[in-house]
Amino acid sequence: MSDIDLPIRAATETAVAHGITPDRCDILQNSSTLVLRLTETLVARVVQDTSGPRQGTEWFARENAIARHLTENGAPVIPLHADLPPGPHEHLGYPMNFWQFVTRVAAEPDPGEIGRTLRQCHDVMSRFAEPLPHLAIITESLAILQERKLFPKDVQQMLEDHLARSIEALSKRPQQPLHGDAHMGNLMNTTRGLLWTDWEDTFSGPVEWDVASIIWNAQILEEDHETVKKICDAYCEAGEAIDDETLQHCLIARAAVITVWYPILYPNPNEDRREKLQRRIQWLQERAAV
Repeated sequence: MSDIDLPIRAATETAVAHGITPDRCDILQNSSTLVLRLTETLVARVVQDTSGPRQGTEWFARENAIARHLTENGAPVIPLHADLPPGPHEHLGYPMNFWQFVTRVAAEPDPGEIGRTLRQCHDVMSRFAEPLPHLAIITESLAILQERKLFPKDVQQMLEDHLARSIEALSKRPQQPLHGDAHMGNLMNTTRGLLWTDWEDTFSGPVEWDVASIIWNAQILEEDHETVKKICDAYCEAGEAIDDETLQHCLIARAAVITVWYPILYPNPNEDRREKLQRRIQWLQERAAV
């Protein structure tokens, strides 16, 4: 039996229990979350990491609630699958939820459309009535550092300092529901247009957090300032100003958060991931010295 046999069984048996007979098992992603296409239209996301910092169904419950709200209000998102209760579901110890399959297209997303669709999502999320945790992934990352020794002492302390300062600064900014992890990997160019997905990290904070998340690689690692400008200009033209000081705080906080999670998500990183981790650490060390 392979490592993924049991989570696959958990997903297929849950689908069958709700009257759906899987006719395939295409693995779309195999990491801490296993993503499976089980029918022409049904995709399952199954949490495989049973020892990581996130356990139980709380995360999926928040994700499902915000995804339903976004779908019902016409936001550009991948919807939950309509033929199953929204859940979240749990079977054989594996939390999971189920989504509509969408067809990806090869074309790179237009930067202006990235900014416009993110603003559309923010506009719809601003009317989400259920409470969300405040600055959740930032406070969670600080708690992880305080519980685990993931880096050399000086790097560990530098990350803790950055996160603590970010929490203090961002707490004073206007707050609203956010995606929480709005990077390019959670945005799909599809036959239906650009669609956002993976709302597990949704929390309440400044809109600049999501903007920082989508531009971070282009601005810092790739120095693609033209793309960054197009995304930010389109976001503002769609109806929301970006505060530059808040954005800078969010860029630093985003770098610190991703750094904290790297050893958890990638315990055996390849050379490219190791290089990116070192570049983030160096960039943060330079910010600490200012």
